[in-house]
Amino acid sequence: MVSTRERILDAAAEVMHARGLAHTTTKEIAKAAGCSEAALYKHFRDKSEIFVRVLRERLPHFSPVPYAAGTGTVRGNLREIARTALEFYRASFPIAVSIFSEPLLLEAHRASLRRHGSGPEGPILSVADYLRAERDLGRIAAGTDPDATAALLVGACFQHAFLEHFHGNAGGADLDTLADSLTTALLTQPLPTAEENDPTPSRGR
Repeated sequence: MVSTRERILDAAAEVMHARGLAHTTTKEIAKAAGCSEAALYKHFRDKSEIFVRVLRERLPHFSPVPYAAGTGTVRGNLREIARTALEFYRASFPIAVSIFSEPLLLEAHRASLRRHGSGPEGPILSVADYLRAERDLGRIAAGTDPDATAALLVGACFQHAFLEHFHGNAGGADLDTLADSLTTALLTQPLPTAEENDPTPSRGR
C-alpha cells in the first residue's frame, strides 16, 4: 500500500509540473493526493520542502554524483553525468521556472532552501567535487579547474533544457547522443595546426 507521504510527493510532482511551483498551493497538492492539508504538514514543513523532495525523489537523480572517483573511466562517468543532468533539467525546468515571476515568493523560497541545505548550485558543486577527486588521483590533468569544468558541463545541459522548452520541443533530442557530444567537446582540446602555429609567412603567397 502506498503511504500518505508517497501519495503527496506523486501529487506534488504532477501538480507542480502542470502549474509550476509559483502557482502550486499546498491545498491543491493535498486535494490531488486525497488527504487534508493537516496530513500534508505532518510529513513536510512547507511547500519548499515538498519541492526539494520532489526534485530528489521524483526526478532523475543528479546530486550527489553517484560515481566514485577512480572507478570506470572519466569520459564514461562524465557522459553519464551529462545524460542525467539533461534528464534532470528537462524534467525540472517546467516546475521551477515560474517562481521567478514572483519576487517575494522567490526570496522566501531561497531562504527555505537554505534551511533545507539545498539549492540550485548543488549539481555543479557535486560534479566539481568528483572532478577534484579525479584530479587528485591523476586521472585528469593537474591543471584542470574542477569548478569551471563542472560549470561548463552542467551549464550546457541546463541551456539545452531551456532551449527545448522555449522552442516547444522538449524531449526531441536523443539524450545519449547529446551527452556524448557535450562530453567530447569538454574533454577534447583541439590544438592549432603546425601551419597555424608557425609565425613565418608561407612563401609564394
